[in-house]
Amino acid sequence: MTNKIEELYGVGQSIWCDNISRGMLNSGELKRWIDLGVSGVTSNPSIFLKAITGGTDYDERFNKLLADGLDTAAIYEGLVIPDIADAADALRPVYESTKGIDGYVSLEVDPKLAYDTEATISEGRRLFNQVNRRNLLIKVPATEEGMPAVETLLAEGVNVNVTLIFGIDVYEKVMQAYTTGLRRYGASGGDMSVVASVASLFVSRVDTMVDKLLEEKKAAGAKVDHLFGKAAIANAKLAYARFEEFFGSNGEFAALAAHGARVQRPVWASTSTKNPNYPDTMYLDGLIAPHTVNTLPPNVIEATLDHGMTDITIDEGLEEDRRLLAELSKLGIDLTQVTNELRTQGVDLFAKSFEDLITNLNQKKQHLHATS
Repeated sequence: MTNKIEELYGVGQSIWCDNISRGMLNSGELKRWIDLGVSGVTSNPSIFLKAITGGTDYDERFNKLLADGLDTAAIYEGLVIPDIADAADALRPVYESTKGIDGYVSLEVDPKLAYDTEATISEGRRLFNQVNRRNLLIKVPATEEGMPAVETLLAEGVNVNVTLIFGIDVYEKVMQAYTTGLRRYGASGGDMSVVASVASLFVSRVDTMVDKLLEEKKAAGAKVDHLFGKAAIANAKLAYARFEEFFGSNGEFAALAAHGARVQRPVWASTSTKNPNYPDTMYLDGLIAPHTVNTLPPNVIEATLDHGMTDITIDEGLEEDRRLLAELSKLGIDLTQVTNELRTQGVDLFAKSFEDLITNLNQKKQHLHATS
């Protein structure tokens, strides 16, 4: 008997786990997810901040790295990279059995480099080589400066997860960067069939910001109750419609596909509901589509297994979604402005998490030095 994750895979949607920690690896939790059909893992600085500072799982390794005389940045990598490598090894059978479609683990470049193209390229290249796993995706934020970094890394055969995508206008640039990078890689003699990339479109935060703006409109007397909790899925569905056009058999990607290139699958990210009044699988149930990934935190994976939907829903009510976004525009809610602001906030949030983690490691070093 199949479970709901396996049923989703049957209609073309993969479920990845939006979490990683040493505890997950040591306890067998990750293996359990993989056995249930989870086919990838994503990480970000906020996830590692919680993992490393939330318990004692990393203390032994931290003490050894400190005893080796490493600086804080090297200690951070000494804590994180073994988790990434071990997760990649655990997912290697998935990678092989799906012929490179699934089985990936993602590692983000230092988010403080999000507005520095050359530094992002250098960091992405270094991390990809250091982890040395073909089923690694390097996460690069979809900033203006990130786009040429995405292109260059792909042109060198580095797998890339383009992250913090909110708006369709930015998503267009991401798809173009992917195809240009692949074209360059092929022109240099590379095998395009071994290069992987996904585009992570963040979902729930769109509703969080739009709902806040709708509250202001409602307080001013506008009748907007029917618009709450609708913008994020509508935005994502229209992005998927563009994905289908771009990567369709008659689209501009066709020439690369003829040489073995894979489509750049959309990943629905930030899919836990932030509003407790919304269903816990809301951003799963509304975005079931072929050639996509939904990366879910463990609690939403559990909810999916229990009561998630498994039929394709991405093509339902597309015209209604267009009308909804047009109505938001008439109310003065500019979705492009919203999504650009969310991208900036996302970069800032991950940068702060990274800085907080480095600060915590520095404090830990000072404490151990003081007590030794």
